[in-house]
Amino acid sequence: MDYELLLNEIINIGKEMIKSGAETNRVEDSMYRMLESYDIGQCSVFAIQSNIQVTIRSKDGTFITQVRRVHRTGFNYDRLDYLNNLSRYICRNQPSVAEIQEKYDGVMSRKKQPAYIEYLASLMGGVGFGVYFGCDLEDTLVGIVVTVLVLVWFGRRLKRKEHNLVAYNLIVSFVATAGIFGAYHLGFGNHPDRTCLGLSMVLISGLCVANGLRDLVSRAYLSGFLNIIHAFVGAVGIACGAELAMILFRGEMYEMCLTPSVPVQLISCGIASMGFAWLFKAADKQAFYVGIGGSMTWGAYLIAQYFHGDAFICTIVAAAVVAAYAFIMSRYHRAPATIFLTTSIMPVVPGASLFYMMYGLEQGDYVMANQQAITLATTCLAIAFGFLLVDIASQYVYKQKE
Repeated sequence: MDYELLLNEIINIGKEMIKSGAETNRVEDSMYRMLESYDIGQCSVFAIQSNIQVTIRSKDGTFITQVRRVHRTGFNYDRLDYLNNLSRYICRNQPSVAEIQEKYDGVMSRKKQPAYIEYLASLMGGVGFGVYFGCDLEDTLVGIVVTVLVLVWFGRRLKRKEHNLVAYNLIVSFVATAGIFGAYHLGFGNHPDRTCLGLSMVLISGLCVANGLRDLVSRAYLSGFLNIIHAFVGAVGIACGAELAMILFRGEMYEMCLTPSVPVQLISCGIASMGFAWLFKAADKQAFYVGIGGSMTWGAYLIAQYFHGDAFICTIVAAAVVAAYAFIMSRYHRAPATIFLTTSIMPVVPGASLFYMMYGLEQGDYVMANQQAITLATTCLAIAFGFLLVDIASQYVYKQKE
């Protein structure tokens, strides 16, 4: 066995898992399991969103260290699913390096998602949340046009040339907000602020804040801080772009207001979550179950709100419900739980709070910024605690089975 080549292939798998949206602690665990299945005497793995470092000791006592830089991350749950299956195959069968290379190349060369799926997914995510925030029919039609022309068509072309997150979000947010408020001044649409907020959810990184706090609770401090910083950096670009467009068209963002119809809330949350699953390139069957999970998440929140009323407790309940649902779905589909967890949780992710916090800072309204920052922090902590409760319960169940 050429341990240097083996380590190189294992790191390739771990790197692509991070680039596809896997949590760093799960990547570390998968790499440990793959390497230890080859009876390696000593193994040390360290992974964050931008770097992987691994040191092993081969059977002859030689220490081998390799470092890999991860330049860009994103979400590709189809690839993550197949990489996860590959890691399990390696743990069970200990294949040769050549066989690992062959199977890895097969995963990386899988057919890409059709372009029309991205259009449909963006419409479901942006317009779905727009309806959730109270958009009417005219607002929805404006949102559909702006989503197709700006978020997807223009965004796809801009992404080929602009890799800076702040610059990309600023440009797309400016063009989208200008289109929405420009249409409003021409007599199309009644609530441009709600339309703008719904479409911003496609760009906003509130999920990164929740995942960052989740990492901090799990003592993955560096990974957690990187996730939070990534979210705030992306939100700065969105808020600046929206602010420039609103200065140009003399527009304003009013207080967030949800649609009063509970059935519409549940349906729009399910549609938006399913859209985000497709945006993250999940399989069609998985995306369907994510849609169910999104409706369940908001339904659990509303039930908890009816009996208790405290937003912090309601969010913990919703997060615990979706974490349990993701745990069950991961066993049913034999896929990573993160595919169902990070997309079904979207209805309670505080993306709007992150946007309004940055918007308040841009406007000099520090009272708004402070209030939204508190809401953002408490909501993310509640999500992290809800996830943690289910994680502790699942570990206890496994120990009881053993």
